[in-house]
Amino acid sequence: LSWAPRPELPPDTAAALLASGPDGEMLWLDITHRFGQAPSVQLMGRYLLPSCKQRWHTCAAFLPQEGLLICGDRRGSLILFPCSSSSRHAAESTSIVNGTDTVVEDSSNELEPSCLLHKGALPLESPLSVLFGLHGKTGVTSVTIHRGYIYSTGRDGVYRQLRLQDQQLEVLQKHRPCKGLQWIEELHFTSDGDLLVLGFHADNFVVWSSRTGENIHCIPCGGGHRSWSYCSSPFAEVFTFIKSGDVMLYHRKAEPCEQQVLLASLHGREITCVRRLGAVEVPGRATFNVFVTSSEDTTACVLVLSEKSRAAVPLARLSDHISSVRTLAFAMGPGDEGLSALLFSAGGRAQIECYRLLCTGDTASESAVACQVIHVASHRLDKHWEQKKNRHKLVKMDPETRYMSLSVLPGTSTKQLPTPWKFLAAACSDGSVRIFGLLEAAQKLVLVAESFHHQRCVLKVEAFLHAWAGGERRHLLCSAATDGSIAFWDVTGPIMHAVDALHQAEGEMQPLALDAPLVTVMAHSCGVNSLHIHETPEGRYLVASGSDDGSIHVCLLEVALGRGEAAAGTSLQVLERVSRPCAHAAHVTGIRVLRPGLLLSASVDQRLTLWNQRPGELVPLSTTFFHVPDLAELDCWEEVEAGGELRYYCVLCGQGLEML
Repeated sequence: LSWAPRPELPPDTAAALLASGPDGEMLWLDITHRFGQAPSVQLMGRYLLPSCKQRWHTCAAFLPQEGLLICGDRRGSLILFPCSSSSRHAAESTSIVNGTDTVVEDSSNELEPSCLLHKGALPLESPLSVLFGLHGKTGVTSVTIHRGYIYSTGRDGVYRQLRLQDQQLEVLQKHRPCKGLQWIEELHFTSDGDLLVLGFHADNFVVWSSRTGENIHCIPCGGGHRSWSYCSSPFAEVFTFIKSGDVMLYHRKAEPCEQQVLLASLHGREITCVRRLGAVEVPGRATFNVFVTSSEDTTACVLVLSEKSRAAVPLARLSDHISSVRTLAFAMGPGDEGLSALLFSAGGRAQIECYRLLCTGDTASESAVACQVIHVASHRLDKHWEQKKNRHKLVKMDPETRYMSLSVLPGTSTKQLPTPWKFLAAACSDGSVRIFGLLEAAQKLVLVAESFHHQRCVLKVEAFLHAWAGGERRHLLCSAATDGSIAFWDVTGPIMHAVDALHQAEGEMQPLALDAPLVTVMAHSCGVNSLHIHETPEGRYLVASGSDDGSIHVCLLEVALGRGEAAAGTSLQVLERVSRPCAHAAHVTGIRVLRPGLLLSASVDQRLTLWNQRPGELVPLSTTFFHVPDLAELDCWEEVEAGGELRYYCVLCGQGLEML
């Protein structure tokens, strides 16, 4: 049995009672009561739950505008039923049987089940949509409707945000509130915009605030296997529960908070990567820059950074990773309003996550920008290992692989496939360069090609597209490793073969082997920590890199078609090389070619230096000290001011975030 509020009826006199019975049949009963009168009961609908071992529902909620009922069951599934047709049939059957509402009379303290005698007159509704086992085998604990979105909780330690798309349930993203909170029971949306997560951590009842990221209450009660209830208001909070047969009451009056947050944190640990998605114009407000950051705290954060207010406001937090998030990459998509981007995040445990971000102006919100996150796909190299039985008795041969860098291959939408594939290159700590293919419509992320050419940890990867005047195009890749070498690859052939294989095998294939690199340049004496490629107006490429030894290296490449049968593909020629030893006093972890002849480099020594590239040398122009320690990454962009002046901006991340 479970209660569900009816949005169309007054909550103090009416509610819906849902009852699960034999063979997966669930009944919807409308209960209305008035003071001094016996409650009236009307059977409104009959529903058939999906077949499973524990076949009963655990929670339910109505979506009145769509005429739908959503339920969670003991198997962890979310089920969507139609309820508008059920209520219409209920009204017809009630008038046929009695001419009036069916009433349960109180006679000698016994309830007459008269409303169930004619339940056969109502059709047994089948589900419109089922997400089987969404919350695992421990069951769904609550379903909540808030601002048009559906939120579900379960005892798997996560809560999920969903939406309706053509009467089908679609998962947008999942959230893991805090470590150890495995039993999530309910969500409470407060009037001031906070989301409270209610659940059990060991034998304590916990109320966790998503705004502050901390526990508001922790009440010892013995754990979640008990009846309980929680209620909060601006004046007091009450938690009641049954323990050892006794009804216990916890009451706390609201007290003014003495703690003042001077500057809210973006992440719990250092920031490892930052990328600027673009700018969103808000009518009547300033233009806001939208960034994505990743961190060692296993999360990525979408935020706005306003130059005028000098404040960073988080829009969304992505918490699907089980280990640290090292790198980010994105591909901009078509957006009628605001920004639309496909975001990739990767890091420890060989895990890649993919999201669709939609950022639009929202004058009603505090941040002035609204961000919708849709989880598209994920991939883990050792997923087959996680599914093995008795794996604790086995020795895992492969070391834990960490993705160090990502780059989206531009211009890979193919005419051979009705739906375009996106391709992603990854630099891996196990010495490999891997290429993945994403089919967004099918939510598939597939490993399509790899090479272990470097034989050591690959730190950076950059992809670029070369097009000739005749229309022929080549997909090229640049990878850098811990020995200071930079390799250049032509991946056009493997991508075309992968497209054919994916088309024939319906999205499944064995990874192909990448050909040997076209050119390998020994640019540094040790690891390459930063890498950037810039195309010149002449169609050549400037490749800039920075190293652990504080040096900067720049080379100029020319791409040509090979001659003869032996070199029928692409050839690369290094036209010019410039190196600057000891350009910085520490690791060079960020470098950008702003335009031909102008370079920007940043280092752990907290210096941001502009360089002028001349024939055979790099000449420093200016140096600025920044305030972020342990610099991890930088990103740059250019903007044209109102007077036509070109201005360069950069954002730096490490133990903090700074925009210059």
